[in-house]
Amino acid sequence: MFKVLQKSVGPASLSLLTFRVYAAPKKDSPHKHSMKVDELSLYSVPEGQSKYMEEPRTQLEESISQLRHHCEPYTNWCQETYSQTKPKMQSLVQWGLDSYEYLQNAPPGFFPRLGVIGFAGLVGLLFTRGSKIKKLVYPPGFMGLAASIYYPQQAITFIQVSGEKLYDWGLRGYIAVEDLWKENFQKPGNVKSSPGNK
Repeated sequence: MFKVLQKSVGPASLSLLTFRVYAAPKKDSPHKHSMKVDELSLYSVPEGQSKYMEEPRTQLEESISQLRHHCEPYTNWCQETYSQTKPKMQSLVQWGLDSYEYLQNAPPGFFPRLGVIGFAGLVGLLFTRGSKIKKLVYPPGFMGLAASIYYPQQAITFIQVSGEKLYDWGLRGYIAVEDLWKENFQKPGNVKSSPGNK
């Protein structure tokens, strides 16, 4: 048993010791020249020049490339349209959520007023038989009249703003007609002589 312990303890205790080893060439051996890195088989460089060659495209890759090329204007148009309509849709969704929240906590008497305004629009539709212009004017007019009874302050503000916009549109139309009149009928060659200018 002592022999087994001695054999097992000896190599284990040697592994804990640290010591330095110095290598020196033998004096009587002939001097050999050292090898270069290129001469080692591990670091050998192939003699030929490597060249990158692109693999030929398959028929499937060609057809996919052509499809992508043809669809590119449409995808760009879709991306532009999406980027333009996204803020509008977000504001519309926000308006819907705000309206839903308002209707959940509506002030007292709101729904009866809303019913009367809607009924006024239906009465306006009944009076519009036969004319398309009446269909455009009567229902909003009747609804506006009913709404102005319940919300007079907002109706006055709406009429003021609408009146200013209508005046602005009328003024622009007048200027456009005046410009057309001057361009077409008052050119130097188009002046007609009146009976008094003979």
